[in-house]
Amino acid sequence: MNKHQDIKQRFGIIGNSNKLDRAINTAIQIAPTDISALITGESGVGKESMPKIIHYHSQRKHNKYIAVNCGAIPEGTIDSELFGHEKGAFTGANDNRKGYFEVADGGTIFLDEVGELPLSTQVRLLRVLENGEYIKVGSSQVKKVDVRVIAATNVNIEEAINKGKFREDLYYRLNTINIKIPPLRERIQDVHLLFRKFASDFADRYHIPTIRLKEEAIELLNSYSWPGNIRQLKNVAEQISAVEQDRSISFETLKNYIPKQNTTPVLFKDDKVENDISEREILYKVLFDMKNDLNDLKRVTKELMGNKKHENNDEKIINHIINKPAIPHEDEQSFLTLQEQEKILIDKALKRHQGRRKDAAEELGISERTLYRKIKEYLL
Repeated sequence: MNKHQDIKQRFGIIGNSNKLDRAINTAIQIAPTDISALITGESGVGKESMPKIIHYHSQRKHNKYIAVNCGAIPEGTIDSELFGHEKGAFTGANDNRKGYFEVADGGTIFLDEVGELPLSTQVRLLRVLENGEYIKVGSSQVKKVDVRVIAATNVNIEEAINKGKFREDLYYRLNTINIKIPPLRERIQDVHLLFRKFASDFADRYHIPTIRLKEEAIELLNSYSWPGNIRQLKNVAEQISAVEQDRSISFETLKNYIPKQNTTPVLFKDDKVENDISEREILYKVLFDMKNDLNDLKRVTKELMGNKKHENNDEKIINHIINKPAIPHEDEQSFLTLQEQEKILIDKALKRHQGRRKDAAEELGISERTLYRKIKEYLL
């Protein structure tokens, strides 16, 4: 077994694509140094494996490795989580608390979704990277720390810099070495391998026969773009494994589990708006759903009216129905505001993923921090 295969087996990496091997090779090469690295790639590609490879092939391997999801920590508490706080620093700070950097002293800290960090926290992080210094929240005492920082992001940092949402000096400090993880659509030869691994793992866990894809189903699997990457592929494999009685999966069966490609266009771009475009996409989905509902209403109404000679009158009736304000009724679904529709979408996504915010945010196309804010806003 060669070195690459040994590493893949140890860290649960499946695939033989050249781009994946190149990323692993870069991680191995920089591991013995203390150089910072930025792992980039779309959400769901498996960026979390690279920092582990770097740490466990470095001189720090016997010390702490801590992974922090920056997007999952509320903005008001992230400084305390990363750098710690003194007793009485804020309401609820009843004791002194060590931050992740202090706990990871001598080891490695992995900052996932680093693009979600607030600007004030970015300043603190830059100081750690440049001088190995930090100050706890509520303290004036400078502390020293020896930590290797590896970061990851699925957002376009350069675009965030242009919008004033990310510090350029921090970006260059983090991005000394860039390791890009390819999306599944650039690893077509690995898609079926991954699917078989997920199906086999699920079957072993629940002691059931493993599903197998027929030839046409494999072709469909490989032709899909997998916008959710490995996470989405695993979800599909587990769904089919749990639901289908026939363990030989046909093209028609697989098609029921693969969603249609999302072709919803971005309607406008406003750089002055504080929220990310991804957050607005929830509203776009609502608008397109409403448009489809209206089109269905037109079609059904025309079918009911029947006669072509009443076409002009039909148009008047249809326009009247479309333009008529919705009147709430306990037995009928009324037209909802965009905010109400957004709340419903978020609630459904959370229920589909059993409350797992990360997976729900992924489905909705927004960051975990945005989802957290929306949950508080709508009291979900």
